[in-house]
Amino acid sequence: MSSNTYQNSDGFFGHPKGLSTLFFTEMWERMSYYGMRALLVLFMTASLQQEGLAFTVAAATAIYGLYTGAVYFLGLPGGWIADRLLGGQRTVWYGGIIIMCGHIVLAIPSDSTFFIGLILVATGTGLLKPNISALVGHLYQPDDVRRDSGYALYYMGINIGSIAGYIICGYFGEKVGWHYGFGAAAVGMAIGLIQYRKTIGNLGDASLKPEHPMTAAGAKKAWGVIWAVVAAVVVITALTMTGAITINPVAVAKYVAYTFTAIFLLYFGYIYFGGGLKETEKKRMWALFLVCVASACFWSGFEQAGSSLNLFARDYTDRMVGAFEIPASWFQFVNPLFIVILSPFFAALWINLGKRMITPSYGMKCAVGLIIMASGFIVMFFAAQAAAAGLEVAPYWLITTYFLHTVGELCLSPVALSAVSKLSPRRFAGQMMGVFVLTYSIGNVIAGLLAGNFDPENISALPNLYVQIAIFSIGIGAVIALISLKSKGWETHGDGEEKEPVEPAEAPAKAV
Repeated sequence: MSSNTYQNSDGFFGHPKGLSTLFFTEMWERMSYYGMRALLVLFMTASLQQEGLAFTVAAATAIYGLYTGAVYFLGLPGGWIADRLLGGQRTVWYGGIIIMCGHIVLAIPSDSTFFIGLILVATGTGLLKPNISALVGHLYQPDDVRRDSGYALYYMGINIGSIAGYIICGYFGEKVGWHYGFGAAAVGMAIGLIQYRKTIGNLGDASLKPEHPMTAAGAKKAWGVIWAVVAAVVVITALTMTGAITINPVAVAKYVAYTFTAIFLLYFGYIYFGGGLKETEKKRMWALFLVCVASACFWSGFEQAGSSLNLFARDYTDRMVGAFEIPASWFQFVNPLFIVILSPFFAALWINLGKRMITPSYGMKCAVGLIIMASGFIVMFFAAQAAAAGLEVAPYWLITTYFLHTVGELCLSPVALSAVSKLSPRRFAGQMMGVFVLTYSIGNVIAGLLAGNFDPENISALPNLYVQIAIFSIGIGAVIALISLKSKGWETHGDGEEKEPVEPAEAPAKAV
């Protein structure tokens, strides 16, 4: 990497000037993504009189789970395309353009193009997300002590963007018209693209070219496969839109959940049994497996925010403040707001515990995060009981739930990313980060299936749904905690092998 990458090293709060380019690009991209995502289930379940799609809750939440799961799954080929074919800078640019086109399609008041918009946004996000996060790391020399604080600044942009998205897109979508909300997301992504293009010189040669370029013949074959996949998606989408084939989203979501889980287990097992690992590395892989299980279970509960909890806010929560009715989607910005407030305290907590020689294992930290998240559904159990009795529930029930979910997120999400980078065998570090990302996809798809049990016509069943999620999550968390207590030595680096840093992947819920 040439020295050009590190020019203007004090251009953004003491960091490389290129960080400002990535900060604002990511801020606007997250504004568009989370703003649009907050409207999805509300739009799909709204009646035709409300200009919605009138889907059943089960179908809408399954589609939501498939969409959010696909976003993280597509980050795997997105990272590969940048590393082997295009380079990070160009992949981010093209991904942003595809995202903007997707939002524009969603803004068109035509129900027949809805799924085209979702496919475009998911594809573009898969290209942009992993590579813009990796670009942040490329701005620093390997031994630059500013790297961690640079990522902290970058994640602050993610949270600012998500808060803005929930407020702006949520207001336009619910108060003006659904397609105006999607249009606001398109405008946000357009601003991000303009900013990125005008300041791209700040990035120097950081990931300007592929890190591991293919030969000309190999690249030609790769592009052939990529375009074949695109053509297949276009054909299937066209057949679905014309009614030639019918797709049951709930059934598809179940098969996708099974497939993602099978891929995770097979790849994990391939590295464990066929990777020639030392005994100490195998023990660390078991510790990492516990973290992965906790992660998948965590996101299956946490991601109720955009589905069942979003519907609860719309249908059963008292949202009146004077003469103004708070948009249901606005409750979701409570999470990133709590992230901004609480992150410094959690950073100090782990440091102070370390000074006192109290260092819980990765598995224990993740188990605690999972149990705290589950306690939020205990809160919702009581709120749902009030709703089942015919009462409008006060907003503080949802706010308390989101607070507990955020505390759980801060216990689990950054810890899990750190565990992947430190416990993975050195020669498989990048692949293990990709395998770990599958837990996000698994969790999101399962979340959509669980939310499908939310039946507006049978509110009396809602308390049971939330208590089932709570009991399952607490049970898994307790098992992981007990195993972690019995296996403290699994995470010890007994072979003295120095670990190379792995660029952190962005956690689904904007963890810092």
